[in-house]
Order: sequence, then structure tokens, then C-alpha cells
Amino acid sequence: MNVKLDASWKERLESEFEKPYFESLTDFVKKEYAGSLVYPPGTLIFNALDLCAFENVKVVILGQDPYHGPNQAHGLCFSVRDGVPFPPSLRNIFKEIKADIGSEIPVSGDLTRWSEQGVLLLNATLTVRANEAGSHQNKGWEIFTDKIIELLNASHHHLVFILWGAYAQKKGAIIDRARHLVLESVHPSPLSAARGFFGNHHFSLTNQYLTKHQKSPIIW
Repeated sequence: MNVKLDASWKERLESEFEKPYFESLTDFVKKEYAGSLVYPPGTLIFNALDLCAFENVKVVILGQDPYHGPNQAHGLCFSVRDGVPFPPSLRNIFKEIKADIGSEIPVSGDLTRWSEQGVLLLNATLTVRANEAGSHQNKGWEIFTDKIIELLNASHHHLVFILWGAYAQKKGAIIDRARHLVLESVHPSPLSAARGFFGNHHFSLTNQYLTKHQKSPIIW
């Protein structure tokens, strides 16, 4: 699968790779890729970590599953490849950004540009079978991504954690609120966005906090 992973993360996660749960997860994932259509492409499983080195993280946005439709998932939560129509949640994210800070809705839904500025776009589960949402949940990915949150929480100061929806909020329960800023609201999904996602001002609040702590703001 030729998985790519930035050295800063490889060093910190090496001990996880040797644990029984991760060996079991690896076996499962390899069999899935060999026998089924699975997203994202194997080389991009760790794309969120590869694009955003450990020491460069300023903001963490937590998602749940990769997109499970054709050509959508590329290892960054909520992001889609160039030329792919915006899924409803991403469309609502861009609407809130425009309302919050005035940025025009972009042509591309590829959020690599955020990753390169220090936004870790982390799904709780890093792989999924085509057209089967949640098909790779409870196989070990959640333990692995909990470890990533734990490392960031303990090693950094003044990160912004953005938690949309009950799932992300539960996963972020370990975050030290005295050490970091935690922003929570309902999920940007059309099912819930009108009940508190729109108007949450998370993008301007993030930049205010980063600026206050001598970090460069994100160009959303």
C-alpha cells in the first residue's frame, strides 16, 4: 500500500504500530484493500498526518469516517479532491466561513491548503469500504486516533480543537480545556446545521485565539 507518513509522526507513533491492536487492524485493512473497494487510496490513509507535521499543528478538526463515494476521500476529514462536487457538510462549512469572516466560497473542496497551514484534519476512522459508511469502525482506528489526540493534548500548548457533533465531542473529552481552546457545536450536516452550526463563528474565534498566542492565523 506504500503508506506515506511524516517522520515527526512516525517517531511518536512507532510504539503504537507494535501493539497487538494495531497489528490486528493492519491485517484487517490489508485484507479489505485486497478484496474490496476501499477509500481513501492506500497511499493516502495517513494523509492528514503526512501533510501536517506534529510540531506544526495549530488546529485540529475531528471528523468521523472518510467519505465513501467515488473519488471523494483523500485522507483529510471533510475535504474532497479537486473537481469533486462539495458534499453537503463541506458546502455548509464554506457557507459559515463566508458568513463568519467574509471569504468567498472557493472553487475547490480540497482542504490541503488548510493542512499546510497547521490544521490537522483528522477522521476518527481512517478507512472505509465503498458505499458502506462506518464499515471500518471498531477495528482499532479509534484507539489509534485517540492516541494522536492524547499526544497533541500533552505536548502542545494553545491548540484549537474544533469538535462538531456529539461523536467528535465525546472523542475530544480528554482535551485539557485550561491548556487549549475547544470549540463545539452541532455537526455541519444538513440534518443539524441550522440548529447551531451556522453562526458558531468557529473560524474567526480560532484566528483570534491563535493571534492572541502569537501564532499566525489560518487563511480559511
